[in-house]
Amino acid sequence: MRFPIRQIAPFLAESSSCRSSTSTRACATTLSNPTSSYSSIAAHTPKKEHGHRQPLLRHIHTTNNYIFDKHAFASSNQRNNKIPLLQSQKQQKQQTSSFSCSTLKESYDYIQVEKRSPETNVAGGSVGLITLHRPKALNALCDALFEDLIHAARALNEDDEVGCLVLTGSTKAFAAGADIEEMSKREFATVYKKNMFAQWADITKLSKPIIAAVNGFALGGGCELAMMCDIILAGSNAHFGQPEINLGVIPGAGGTQRLIRAVGKSKAMEMVLTGNRISAEEAREAGLVARVIDSEVLVEEAVRMGMEIAGKGGVSVVMAKEAVNAAEEMTLSEGLRFERRMFHALFATKDQKEGMSAFLEKRKPDFTNE
Repeated sequence: MRFPIRQIAPFLAESSSCRSSTSTRACATTLSNPTSSYSSIAAHTPKKEHGHRQPLLRHIHTTNNYIFDKHAFASSNQRNNKIPLLQSQKQQKQQTSSFSCSTLKESYDYIQVEKRSPETNVAGGSVGLITLHRPKALNALCDALFEDLIHAARALNEDDEVGCLVLTGSTKAFAAGADIEEMSKREFATVYKKNMFAQWADITKLSKPIIAAVNGFALGGGCELAMMCDIILAGSNAHFGQPEINLGVIPGAGGTQRLIRAVGKSKAMEMVLTGNRISAEEAREAGLVARVIDSEVLVEEAVRMGMEIAGKGGVSVVMAKEAVNAAEEMTLSEGLRFERRMFHALFATKDQKEGMSAFLEKRKPDFTNE
């Protein structure tokens, strides 16, 4: 899905720069998938690097060979090196190649993967279903399992036939946590230098929506993995918790950060400081999960919801996910401006024309994800 920059530049180029007083917070959120046809819309306050102050990047947007910001718009071949880029071309190429993964493997050691397609032919209407499969360890998240998960998720994210992903585990456990046996042997220098758990966040960089279908235990890393997804559906037997405090550590993959955004400070403090679990109903009441569904039909309901999402216009789905996620990083005024620009940009798509025409003609839209 690619759009000439001349079509969307007028809508985005007017966006004013962020004026945050803090020097560490990003003023705009980028599309989560570096390989997406949309590249970064980012702004960062100046910082020192190698003794020099870097210029403020203002809503720089790159796509193919075109670059524009609030003050400039031209072909990169004509204005080479005149617009400050967030990364060098070499760094961008390395980042893209490290994230890219075009095809699924024939088999994985710790996960099972399948594609579910709707009865009617819909562009991008299939759902990629990933099932964590380490039953003897209750799907404990070892390094090898996460490597399988990230590889498969990236491949499905790049598959044009897939419009949504569903992540689930077994009836007993979504994931009972990180692999304690694997972690217990490590020293500070090792986990610090390797930036342990940083690679887990690659799940959040996917552009397509991810639904977590949680049955049984979602504890520690399992709860954190579920919170990395966009929607959590809980089976009636699900239990959530961050019990790391009982091991002499704290959550290390988002438990102290994403949980507070979902359930508020007081409830997050209770769960993190006591290590106590909450039931599926308690999680729904606290805002951690969207719905509680009978455990026997949970996965099928998650796939059904995934197909419903995948049947929408693919470009608007990706932008909707990006806009909602951006709300956690922006002030209200910044978020509203970002939302408007995304809304404006969608008027450059064929799906917008089709969707509005179908509404006026009282028929079902036939989206092409363009």
